[in-house]
Order: sequence, then C-alpha cells, then structure tokens
Amino acid sequence: MRITRRKGGAGLAAVGLPSRRAQVAAVFALAVLLGVSVLYDSAHIAASLRRHGGGPLAFAKLSGAAATTAKEEAAARSPPAQAAESAAEGTDRAGPRREVQEEEASKPEAPAESSPAVLEEVVKGGGARGGEHPGTCDLYKGRWVLDEARAPLYKESECSFLTEQVTCMRNGRRDDGYQKWRWQPDGCDLPRFEAKILLEKLRNKRLMFVGDSLNRNQWESMVCLVQSEAPWEKKSLVKNGSLNVFRLEEYNATVEFYWAPFLVESNSDDPDIHSISDRMIKPTSIAKHAANWEGVDYLIFNTYIWWMNTPKMKTLRGGSFSRKPVKYDEMERVVAYKKVLKTWSRWVEEHIDPERTTVLFMSVSPVHMQSEGWGSPNAIKCFSETQPAINYNKTLELGTDWDLFATAQRVTKSMKKVPVHFINITALSEIRKDAHTSVHTLRQGKLLTKEQKANPRKFADCIHWCLPGVPDTWNEFVYGHIVSSPPQRVEDHPNR
Repeated sequence: MRITRRKGGAGLAAVGLPSRRAQVAAVFALAVLLGVSVLYDSAHIAASLRRHGGGPLAFAKLSGAAATTAKEEAAARSPPAQAAESAAEGTDRAGPRREVQEEEASKPEAPAESSPAVLEEVVKGGGARGGEHPGTCDLYKGRWVLDEARAPLYKESECSFLTEQVTCMRNGRRDDGYQKWRWQPDGCDLPRFEAKILLEKLRNKRLMFVGDSLNRNQWESMVCLVQSEAPWEKKSLVKNGSLNVFRLEEYNATVEFYWAPFLVESNSDDPDIHSISDRMIKPTSIAKHAANWEGVDYLIFNTYIWWMNTPKMKTLRGGSFSRKPVKYDEMERVVAYKKVLKTWSRWVEEHIDPERTTVLFMSVSPVHMQSEGWGSPNAIKCFSETQPAINYNKTLELGTDWDLFATAQRVTKSMKKVPVHFINITALSEIRKDAHTSVHTLRQGKLLTKEQKANPRKFADCIHWCLPGVPDTWNEFVYGHIVSSPPQRVEDHPNR
C-alpha cells in the first residue's frame, strides 16, 4: 500500500523553523502496513486506512520533536506558539520571527492497492527522536484547523461516563467552538481515531493512565472515544479508591485510571481528599503505587501540575506523613522532579517487559492563568476566551515550567531497556486558551454557584479541559502509537 500524503509543502508556516526552505520542504510519511495479528479483521483495517488517508501509517515516521544537543535542549524549554495556528517544540526564543503565509494543501492522492506488509515502527520515544530520520514527519508541529465536519469525535451528550467537572456545555457554557478544532501536522496527517481498531488492539488487554487530574481528564476522553462501540449492558465503570476501571466485556478490555499525582508516594495520594497546599513527597518510594501497574499492557504516565504551587518541594526525611512532627527537607522543584523520574524510570526498566508492555509519558499540560501571556492583559485568566491563540505573533508566556518539560524529555529518552514514547502535547496545547473548563465546572465536588461564576478571577479553572476537547487530540497521538506498535506477547489476566 502506498501511503497517502498531502502535496503542497507544509501549508502554514511552522513555528521555530530556522529557514523558510525547511518550512516548505516536502515531507513524506513512508511506511508499510503492520502485519496483522489474529485479533484483527484485516479487511476492516485496510478499508479504514484507505478512508482516512493512511490511518496509523501516518505514525510510521515520527521525528523532530526533541533536542539532542545542549543548545537544542535549552531551546526545548521555551517553544513558542506563533500565529497562523502553528506550534513546534524546541524553538530558540531569541531567533527571528517570521511572517506567516497560508498555503492551501491540495487533495491527497488516492492510495494504491497492495498487499499488507510489515510496518516500520520508528516512533521510539515520541518526540524524543528529532533528526534521527531525515525527511520524516513531526506530528507535534503543525496548526489548529477549524473543522466542523470532523470534530468533535463524539458528543458530550452521548457519553454518560463524563464527570461534571468537564461537561462544560451541560454546565452552562454557551459556545461550542472549542470542540471543533482539529490538529493538523505540517506535511502529513494524524491517523483518524477508529474505536474498533483500537479495541481490537486492546482485546484481552489493559490500558491504564497513571498520574494526576490531567491524566484523569485524558482518561475520561479515552473512555468516551471507545464507549460507543459497546452496548450499554456490555460496559461498566467501577471506581475503587485510587483505581477507576472502565470495562468493555465483548473485548475483555479495560481502560483504567490510577491516581498518583507525583508517581511516588505523597501526602496527596488520597483520591478524594487531596487538596493539600503543603505538599510533600517520598521521592524514592514508588512500590506502593507501582504494585497496581504490574501486568498492564499499555501504561500512560504523567506528573506535572501538582509540582507547580511552590518553587521548592518538601521531601519526607523518614517515617510517615501522619506522624507528628513531620520531618522534611526541601529541594528545588526541578531537582526533586528529576529525582522522582529517576525513581520511576528505574522501576520501569526493572519491572516492565517491553515485549509485553508499551510505555508512554505525556509532556506537561499548560495552564492559562496569565492572560497577558497571550496579549490580553485586561482579560481574566481564560474566562470568556472562545478562540485559540492563532493570531498572536509573539511568544506565548504562560508560566509553563520548561525545565520540568526538558527533564521529562531527557529521562524518557535515556531509557534504553524499555523504550518510552514521549508524547509532546505542550506547545500545541498552549495555543488552546479557549478550551478550559473555566467557570463551567465543579469546585470541591459541587457545581459553581451563580455568585461563584460571577467571580472568575477566583473560581475559573484554567487547568482542566472541557470534553470533548483538547485531550481528544492527545489521545489521537496515543492511538497512533498503540495501533502502530507490533503485536505484543499476550498473557492471561486472572481476576479481571
């Protein structure tokens, strides 16, 4: 099968590229179809790939998101989002700004018929393989395109598993434009999300999101993306402490979320009562949480937002969090973050079989608290924002901690025994100031009152995302990695 590609160069100018020549260079996604396992209906998959311009084959060549030299790593801490709906990771803020030009991409060629072959899977580490494969496509560099025909991928009213925290329309938001933007990489296309294909890949398997409330946000998105493929009586959601399990009986598959905001043990580990301002961690203690991750087939980790309330992190010196007086040390946030990720990476490489389990790590999810950062100093955080920051010609300054971003990128890239796919959602999500829950959400388990909604400076949530919305795009990246991966060794899951 010949891979569908888009002609006409990169379209709108990409952010942070050093030359116009590079911006308009033709990009090819060259690959061949993944050998079909016994769990697949090969005819259905082939038809789906033809319908959607290559489907998961667009993931066959992914590169260019990570910096490998010291200079590039420094640049990675500050990728801007420029006008013309573009975003890129690893841009030098001191570099010259380039004018944006719109170029319409011509229609893709019709794919030629051919027998399936083995997919050359080179998406090692997501964005952490920049420049490794010249002429390949960086899916994280592109633009947001208003596309009412293809977005959203599901309707809020049709997914009963969404929590009130994220059902913005039901909670009183009047505009639904935030649902209708689609991420368009420069020079190639994201694989169209096909729930049936993903569920066949997940048959007899477990997929688990591990981390904080942003990973829970993404987990809810994934549940909604797949739940329509199962009749009501064949799907269920069970919440048991830190673990939430969505089960699809016909596939013997689960989509799970495990609450561990720091990955290691902390005084914020209670899944219901964790609004603790004086946060404290055990940076080398991970076994208690990790016992719940063993045997999972697809693990998707994150940790970020819970690090952001203080510049230093308190680390427990010994004993327990409840034993008074609590003795602790303090260290710089990025130092503690690196120590935690080293603990996590050691556990992964000691306990994960890469032939059985695929590991992904989500980069940081940005917040939109500082409206001056996108040129609206008189606005109140993300309140009343209805458009992405696509017409802002300067660097977005949102307070994102790019040191934590770079630390996660370096740690995941350094893992050799168990490859980790680094999913670089940060710069492209920075553009989406319009898509947060704002005042259309919960606070301490209750919907905001009329009086609270009238005080967005205090009550607007510019951290979490409405659904349908931005996390659906994150899951399109996850989808591409999963369906493009080679067949895994299958083991029985007792007591599921």
